[in-house]
Amino acid sequence: MNMEIFKLLPILFIFINPVWSITSNSATESFLQCFTSHIQNLKSSSKIILIKNSSAYASVVQSSIQNLRFLNTSISKPEAVIYPFHDSHVQAAVICSKTNGILIRIRSGGHDYEGQSYISRAPFVIIDLSNLRSIDVDIENESAWVESGATLGELYYRIAEKSKAYGFPAGSCPTVGVGGLISGGGFGTLFRKYGLAADNVLDAKIVDVNGRVLDRKSMGEELFWAIRGGGGSSFGVIVAWKLRLVPVPPSVTVFSISKTTEQGATKLLSKWQNIADKFHEDLFLDTVIGVGDKAGTNGGKTIVIEFRSLFLGPVEKLLLLMQDNFPELSVARSDCTEMSWIESVLYFASISINESEALLNRTQQSKSFFKAKSDYVNEPISEAGLEGLWQNLIEVGAYLILTPYGGKMSEISNSEIPFPHRSGNLFKIQYMVTWDDEKETEKHIGMMRKLYSYMAPYVSKSPRAAYLNYKDLDLGRNKDANTSYAQASIWGFSYFKNNFRRLAQVKTLVDPGNFFRDEQSIPVYPSRKK
Repeated sequence: MNMEIFKLLPILFIFINPVWSITSNSATESFLQCFTSHIQNLKSSSKIILIKNSSAYASVVQSSIQNLRFLNTSISKPEAVIYPFHDSHVQAAVICSKTNGILIRIRSGGHDYEGQSYISRAPFVIIDLSNLRSIDVDIENESAWVESGATLGELYYRIAEKSKAYGFPAGSCPTVGVGGLISGGGFGTLFRKYGLAADNVLDAKIVDVNGRVLDRKSMGEELFWAIRGGGGSSFGVIVAWKLRLVPVPPSVTVFSISKTTEQGATKLLSKWQNIADKFHEDLFLDTVIGVGDKAGTNGGKTIVIEFRSLFLGPVEKLLLLMQDNFPELSVARSDCTEMSWIESVLYFASISINESEALLNRTQQSKSFFKAKSDYVNEPISEAGLEGLWQNLIEVGAYLILTPYGGKMSEISNSEIPFPHRSGNLFKIQYMVTWDDEKETEKHIGMMRKLYSYMAPYVSKSPRAAYLNYKDLDLGRNKDANTSYAQASIWGFSYFKNNFRRLAQVKTLVDPGNFFRDEQSIPVYPSRKK
């Protein structure tokens, strides 16, 4: 036994027993010895690594898990959780994991829908980036360097702290981690005006399979292309992003109007399908479709559709746009509220607009069991199709979010970055069902699959497209992290269309041994036989 290891214990997050008592797995022991030897010369007293036998292990591993499906005790747990405070800690984790044949999972916010940032079927360690969350906003150059462990709420707060004239086009959930969101695309209320979060990346820092820290210049344009929407964890550990800030007006306008099917919601949605993608790019008008109680009945159910809008301008101009394009919704001035852009971030996150400090809270207030799926729609769904959908929603108890495309999204090439869902899409659907009892998991997942099957005739085909950040392991039903290119094509073309081949070619160049892998990571491109 190397007695030098014990000199390192003050910088390790270890509570009672020495390292060697945690497991009989020699690969894990070798990993820990390797990792500690790499960081022993660093001047740090920070708590960098948490191992299985520590008293805090279970609570810390679970702390960032947003989907309660993955708290199941039968699910395999990491050999260790690493909390890097510096890029060199990430480098050590990558080098030592690769050397000892241990997989890596990379967690920034923990919102991934299928838990792939913190579970695996093989021995693995988690690199939790929550301590790497510095944000350096440069208003003069309209940019910001953001470490991947920062949340969207933290990013928005720090931008607004420097200037109310700038924002960033990303998601509406403030506890989502920047790293995962950007590497999968990232959309929000500004994306019809400015494109995706990934469309607004200027540079990045990634730790590659050899433990090198690379920026845009040293990684090359092919890898830089791949990590902006192609799923960064297939290619390395992205530790930071340089983002382009976008201008926002001093005042924006929001409204939220709900209608039931008895109040004509079906016809309103039929009209919305035909116009939402054609609105001026300053107008974002999505819909949330759920199940509510039918008035005047004892337990009867109905469909409720909420129309939510963000307009980059004053209320008078918004009212004119709505009157000219969607008078059926009957938007009145009393329905609208003018506010700053950062207040609209709070509004769409269902936080009081007077509580901006809440954006710094990294923990989601409520968690549940859930299953989600996604679709893209190229042609309006008929009213008959919608009526059948309503029946399914009431049976399943699910809700949908319909996000309109068009605007800037139709102007960017499908191959500009790996995210391919651009021109030709009217809107995207997110399906979501939640429940509170673990015993109901299989029932609800089965019902969600039935709902998804019902929608097949009404959505995109060949392939039936899906959004990477709404990861769905039903696509292809792959259970092996060593999936071949042919097997991966089932879901690969759903997420990336024809960009999938290029992603696999980049993967082959930068990680030919397929070290960075999970059940839906980018595979190595098959070599041609001579």
